[in-house]
Amino acid sequence: MTYYTYILRCADGSLYTGITTDIQKRMAEHFGKTEKCAKYTRSHTAEKLEAVWKSEGRSAASKLEYRIKQLTRKQKQKLIDENDMTALKEMIVDDYQRINFEI
Repeated sequence: MTYYTYILRCADGSLYTGITTDIQKRMAEHFGKTEKCAKYTRSHTAEKLEAVWKSEGRSAASKLEYRIKQLTRKQKQKLIDENDMTALKEMIVDDYQRINFEI
């Protein structure tokens, strides 16, 4: 099954990282502040989808999410701007494909 790992920018400038199998539905939940949106994006309004990576399987997506959450803000911004995955040490970056996704 295909999973997506994504980074959202919130109104306060903070970055939120998550995973999903249905990116369209998940973005509707975050941006619509539905009851299924993350607690974080309920209080930090999601404004923009910054980046999305596609991977096969929950395990790979979860590993990428975990590693992204460990990055500094500067490293996350570089990942968003340049798709520079060098900060994700020890990960097999070939397992992830950055995709363009418009809401």
